[in-house]
Amino acid sequence: MTLSEADTRAQAPQTPGSEWWRTAAIYQIYPRSFADHSGDGVGDLPGVTAHLDDLRDLGVDALWLSPFQRSPQNDAGYDVADYCDVDPLFGTLADFDGMLAGAHARGIRIIVDLVPNHSSDQHAWFQEALRAAPGSRERARYMFRDGKGENGEEPPNNWESVFGGPAWSRVTEADGTPGQWYLHLFDASQPDFDWSNEEVREEFRRILRFWLDRGVDGFRVDVAHGLVKQAGLPDYTPDPDAGSMGGDEASVPYWGQPAVHEIYRDWHMLLAEYDGDRALCAEAWLPSVAQTALWVRPDEMHQAFNFEYLETPWDAAHLRAVIAESIATYSGVGAPTTWVLSNHDVVRHATRLSMTVEVPQGYGVGPQTPGKPDYATGVRRARAATSLMLALPGSAYIYQGEELGLPEATELPDDARQDPTWFRTHGERYGRDGCRVPIPWRADAPAFGFSETGASWLPQPDQWAALARDVQTNDPDSTLSLYRSLLAERRARGLGAGGLEWLEGYPDGVVAFRNGDLTVVANVTGGTVPLPAGSVVVASSPLTDDGIPADTTVWVAAD
Repeated sequence: MTLSEADTRAQAPQTPGSEWWRTAAIYQIYPRSFADHSGDGVGDLPGVTAHLDDLRDLGVDALWLSPFQRSPQNDAGYDVADYCDVDPLFGTLADFDGMLAGAHARGIRIIVDLVPNHSSDQHAWFQEALRAAPGSRERARYMFRDGKGENGEEPPNNWESVFGGPAWSRVTEADGTPGQWYLHLFDASQPDFDWSNEEVREEFRRILRFWLDRGVDGFRVDVAHGLVKQAGLPDYTPDPDAGSMGGDEASVPYWGQPAVHEIYRDWHMLLAEYDGDRALCAEAWLPSVAQTALWVRPDEMHQAFNFEYLETPWDAAHLRAVIAESIATYSGVGAPTTWVLSNHDVVRHATRLSMTVEVPQGYGVGPQTPGKPDYATGVRRARAATSLMLALPGSAYIYQGEELGLPEATELPDDARQDPTWFRTHGERYGRDGCRVPIPWRADAPAFGFSETGASWLPQPDQWAALARDVQTNDPDSTLSLYRSLLAERRARGLGAGGLEWLEGYPDGVVAFRNGDLTVVANVTGGTVPLPAGSVVVASSPLTDDGIPADTTVWVAAD
């Protein structure tokens, strides 16, 4: 295949310290909810390809695609049965190659999701393990253990699944008798690999090479903090009020074990064999910025999501503290800070920032959730929060639909829900369906343009017609226009490669700093703040005669 000029730029190696991933604005695509080309109600890879021009016009540098590999879809693709093939639901390998080429031709890089903590129970290896005997090579690839009790009738320990319920399931042996137990930190259909097994490590080297050889630019690593479990598998009872991925707790025997770093050092060396600065980004929910930074030391991963920042309340003091700590800590290990406000696992920030109660990660928002959000307040704060985030040095992630100001879908009917969390907690947690509803493209089209047939795997709120992309495209005051302006100015002014200088003299409810020639003022709370001298470049909401109102961020360039 002959690379176009744009493709060549996308793959070209960079000067050390100026690699693309250090400053990139990366757009997350949740394929089943982005665009449906086939008409079956589920988004697909040809749907992504059809909208590459929209993504180029938005101004992003790379796309991260949530799993599209072959899967029974018990957990929306995070239960992988074949890591080196595309699920027919999303298309074919040829469709992937076409999408990749189309993105590279537009100067856009592609990051694919990799799920190494667990596979699907339909994976060939696990099916072999079920047929094999205890102690066999086949079972050694997964976390099989004998049970406790006189006849092994009790699970090996008391660990709970992230999705609710026990983290162990018992198998029936080939002779029909109750047998060993296997670990699944998530759904029972997602057995955990045993990463102390060299065969597992070699298989994932093969998987990495398969996609790197096709030309992908990097990997987002799912549950990057969970691959290694503490020796002896000791009992552990989590804090019931903590987030489900463990980010609020220290010393969890299945999160953040030291030996996991050996795996990523090995992967780092593998990626370094390829041209074009291929990158690894960690989904690692850990108790502090300092602990997360261990995942991005110079010989390990290249980025790690800053979940501490994502979970920071809309409060100026908290924001200043986490921004300062993040920049200092990540800079200390030579890594960029990677900012993020929303993704496919958390309540959308256009809803979250207006809520009066805290919603732990993975719990979701539904009809009975207290502290119901106010959309007008939420979207105003979301626009201000994004305007603050995109002015910060480092890399930034944008979740599909947030550029439209989409809120969480909080009124989904119970019979439409599909998240395993909903079922495993018997409806106590709504789960993540509300942030995964297919996005609207055209106000007057079936399924708002998501699917020409009108099919949609989750129902779309009627109110989303007013937020469709075609409604917002030519509206200079729309959230889409704001995102385009922010991303264009961010790129033109080199803000991702810039530095941060805090500005004094502002009220406590304000976050103010300078990045290059740009002064950024976020009035988080309180009265109107005077506008700095200079020319207004972008304002997240209309300014007043007195200056910057609450819940508004403004970028001002020196005259």
